[in-house]
Parts: sequence; structure tokens; C-alpha cells
Amino acid sequence: MPSSGKSTLGRQIAKSLGYEFVDLDLRIEIAEGKKVAEIFSLNGEEYFRKIENQHLKKIQKDSKLVIATGGGAPCFHDGLEYIKENGISIFLDVKPEMLVERMRVSKKNERPLFDLESKTLLDTVSTKYNERLSTYQKADITVEGDTDPESILWIIDAEFSRK
Repeated sequence: MPSSGKSTLGRQIAKSLGYEFVDLDLRIEIAEGKKVAEIFSLNGEEYFRKIENQHLKKIQKDSKLVIATGGGAPCFHDGLEYIKENGISIFLDVKPEMLVERMRVSKKNERPLFDLESKTLLDTVSTKYNERLSTYQKADITVEGDTDPESILWIIDAEFSRK
């Protein structure tokens, strides 16, 4: 979900591992020459989800990357299955109330599915969270969104060094 900490934690984890950090939305913006919100408004969500999935599937296994996907990437076109087949998926579980608080603090109103000025923002975020939750819960690892990177690395090591 937006404002769950994907980019912040992703950068910290990548640094700890000596991996490169990739923000999938930023890659799409560079390739398309437009912000994600512009792509949504000009071409629609279906178009965006298609190119999002194309960019996701360009990433090869063993690339030594930590990737922050957009919140919808795991939910469309078998995105989560691809992620799990080619790496480790982590769901940062942050409750809708905290997501809204973080969104409003960041003041980035570039989220195509959420209007930060809306009086119904919490309802909209809660609905989207609940729609996506069953997919997110299939991730390899679920952690609370306020978890520190060291704890996530410890969980990854504990879970995946045995496999």
C-alpha cells in the first residue's frame, strides 16, 4: 500500500545487503516520460497495470536488487507469483489509519487512486487495503510496517537460510 514504507525500508535493506534499490514506479515514469498519476489519467489504470507488469517481469532472478513495487503490482497479472518465483516477497502490513496519517504527513498528492483532500480518504484506503489483503497475505514474509530493516533482514535470514 502507499506510504507503507516500501521505499524507505527497501533502500535501507538494499544498502545493508550491498544490493541496488529499485523503485518500480520510478522506472515506469522514466520509461514513459510521465508521472504515474499522469499515466493513470491519460491512459487509464488497465494500461498502467499492463506496463507495470511488463517492467516487473523484465527483472531477472538473482539480480541482487531490492524492489519497491507499487501497491497494485502484486495484485495484477500474476505479479505476486512472479515476485515469489524470482525472489522473496515481503508484505509491510500497515493499517489504513496509519497509511492515511503517513500520506497526509508526506503531502504527496501524486497517488492516482487516492485524493489526500477527500473527506472519505480513510474509507477509500480501507476499501483498497481490504481488496488487496488476500493477495498481500500470500507474501513470503509479513511484517508490521513500522519494523526496522535489521528485523526484516533477520527474518529473511531465519526463513530462507533453511531452504
